[in-house]
Amino acid sequence: MAGGCWAKAQAGGMLLALFGWVSSCVTTFVPLWKNLNLDLNELEVWTMGLWQVCIIREEVGVDCQAHGSFLALPAELRVSRLLMCLSNGLGLLGCLLAAPALEGWRPCEGNPRLKRRLLLAGGAALGSAGMATLVPVSWVAYNTVLDFWDDTVPDIVPRWEFGEATFLGWFAGVFLAASGLLLACSTRATRTSTPPVPVCRRTPATWGSAGGHHPHPKIADLVI
Repeated sequence: MAGGCWAKAQAGGMLLALFGWVSSCVTTFVPLWKNLNLDLNELEVWTMGLWQVCIIREEVGVDCQAHGSFLALPAELRVSRLLMCLSNGLGLLGCLLAAPALEGWRPCEGNPRLKRRLLLAGGAALGSAGMATLVPVSWVAYNTVLDFWDDTVPDIVPRWEFGEATFLGWFAGVFLAASGLLLACSTRATRTSTPPVPVCRRTPATWGSAGGHHPHPKIADLVI
């Protein structure tokens, strides 16, 4: 019964890991970290990401342009690029490490110690990926709030607001961290499970005594 619960926990953790990793990859590359609506021109919306700045116009469409220089970016965007790429790599590594150690998979079925190590390593990688996603998203969101409520900026100047990628990044970080915790805790199933009792084979002498027949004297001498 407990083994089935831990197997479900591992399956749920793996699904969360995959969903969180895909969401983190989408968050990394979409230019939707910030939105800017111009009061003078409501038909024009600016969006910013880690790699591009886009202008959305109703008649023209979407026009995107890459950031000019990495060193010219604000500190939060430079660090966010590195951390989000690190998160994507750690998330993929965690999924690859934890997948062979799941309950029901045959590659590590006969080696519970290896399963525990893979689950712990995969859970640690996924937890680190979750932290590497939450930190940059929260940092950019914090600076966006500070800039929005900055009293030194005139009220007529448009302010950046949260984009859709900010919320997606928060969900991705929580899913990755939760999946790492579930996979790491599921190692208790492999630690507490007892190995199957081997089937004992009786010797020919035992067969003879059980059936009432004694072995041949020569064979008995050899056995002795």
